[in-house]
Amino acid sequence: MVTKDLIFRETWSVPEFKTRQGVLDIEVKRNEKTGKLFFVYGFETGACSRKANSGEMDNPVISQVISSTTGEQFYLLHQRGEGGGATTMFKL
Repeated sequence: MVTKDLIFRETWSVPEFKTRQGVLDIEVKRNEKTGKLFFVYGFETGACSRKANSGEMDNPVISQVISSTTGEQFYLLHQRGEGGGATTMFKL
């Protein structure tokens, strides 16, 4: 995922995001067809950054972002400071 065209609106720690969304767990899953990770909270999903996909996160946060090219809004799990069938990889 390219982050240079993203506008970061708001960022929360993982515990803050879970409280805000009213969920106990966040599951990070891998799309078996593409190999890319995504996260699931309740009945919703969000995207994961490249660092999440490579497992290089020691300070994860979730941001509400907007693509400046498409206008799409979504949640992004990423490292703090980092401007189908699925297998659960880990829980937060």
